[in-house]
Amino acid sequence: MKIELSGKTALVTGSTAGIGHAVAKGLAATGAEVVVNGRSQSKVDAAVAAIAKAVPGSKVKGVAADVSTAAGCKTLVAALPDVDILINNAGIFEPKGFFDIPDEDWSRFFDVNVMSGIRLSRAYMQGMLKRNWGRIVFISSESALMIPKEMIHYGMTKTAQLSVSRGLAELTKGTAVTVNSVMPGPTMSEGVETFVADLARQNGQSEKEAAASFIKQHRPGSLIQRFATVEEIANMVVYVSSKQASATNGAALRAEGGLVQTIA
Repeated sequence: MKIELSGKTALVTGSTAGIGHAVAKGLAATGAEVVVNGRSQSKVDAAVAAIAKAVPGSKVKGVAADVSTAAGCKTLVAALPDVDILINNAGIFEPKGFFDIPDEDWSRFFDVNVMSGIRLSRAYMQGMLKRNWGRIVFISSESALMIPKEMIHYGMTKTAQLSVSRGLAELTKGTAVTVNSVMPGPTMSEGVETFVADLARQNGQSEKEAAASFIKQHRPGSLIQRFATVEEIANMVVYVSSKQASATNGAALRAEGGLVQTIA
């Protein structure tokens, strides 16, 4: 299968690092014009340069904007009025006990992880429907289905993304626009690398030992028994963004290494 997206414009939020960066690089390799997004102009510029170097001849540019706020989304849309592919990837996570999570954290997690995708979908989806082609993908998590007790606020936002995604898919009926979610499992992004490094220091382990220990203790149901790579998640996202994925709509696609023990 050769995925070809020349002539399409793809926006990937939160794409200066991690899964978002891998997705942006993967989409650039398909010929799509890719727009990198992050809060810092310097990080956006560095990510654009890295993708341009990794994918010679690619069409990639960046827009710095904080999509966790209405003003930031407005800035982004003003700079980029239309897109064909929207990857709602911007997100945050933080292990914290339920009784220690203040109201402000619940609101902050919802703004970053959920409202960013809602605002941008509202801005771009009507254009997709009018042109009768488009892709919206929410980067959710297996935590949407298996709420982690150490990150209940995070799990709540990931479940909310599935609801929003499925609801938006209903608005595409009879068109060539699709809306889907992708649910990664534990993935070795930069943020997770820092988390694992902290665990290693706390427990007097190597980072490799800390990563293996985390999977064994906290995700024992994983069939692959390891963290996924960002590229493995990006492969799923690039596929569901493709023309070949035209019959996949309203789906919550799992890329969690078999962690969720269900046949559906």
